[in-house]
Amino acid sequence: MNFWQFRNQFYDLACFNVNQVYAWKPDFDKNNLTRWTKQNLLVKLRNSWYSFPEYLKMPNFQYLVSNRIYSPSYVSLHSALAFYDIIPEAIVQTTAVSSLKKANFENVFGSFLYQQILPKLMFGYEQKAFSNKPSLLFATPEKAILDLLYLYPIYNNEQEIRELRFDEEFMQEDLNIERLNEFTERFQSKVLSNRVNLLIKIYDLC
Repeated sequence: MNFWQFRNQFYDLACFNVNQVYAWKPDFDKNNLTRWTKQNLLVKLRNSWYSFPEYLKMPNFQYLVSNRIYSPSYVSLHSALAFYDIIPEAIVQTTAVSSLKKANFENVFGSFLYQQILPKLMFGYEQKAFSNKPSLLFATPEKAILDLLYLYPIYNNEQEIRELRFDEEFMQEDLNIERLNEFTERFQSKVLSNRVNLLIKIYDLC
């Protein structure tokens, strides 16, 4: 198998798995993937998932990796909040939400953490265009906030929520309070509702 023929077939996918390879060439020798990875022609993302080292230079590519290697999932929590400049910290780990069990993966693109959420709570995300590659799934700001408050029990009092240091300008001018309230109701969680009420009080969102 010629690597360049392989590359021409899969490069535009950005991330691909072995099932896609076998769909293209049913008699493909999987040992090629191991050999090309050792030669630094491919990058292994997790079992059965690969990409190309050229994508290491592409900004925000880790979000696309996050979507692809563990599905269904969408980028949320700290990563989404940092992306929207709602929290001040730079986030090294890519955080996502999935209806699958909690998982963590490491590869050359970074560390990827997936928090588990009920299938009925897999909403509030949208497709974002990503360069000329397939679009990725990203939480809206409001859903990223709710996922965080819901999944992390530490945010159960005013002090802890204040220490998140949400951007004041965003909270006052850009937060969609109607969407926040609508999404909160869909969780059907009294605990979350109480935390959202604290958030509304802290930032005077009434």
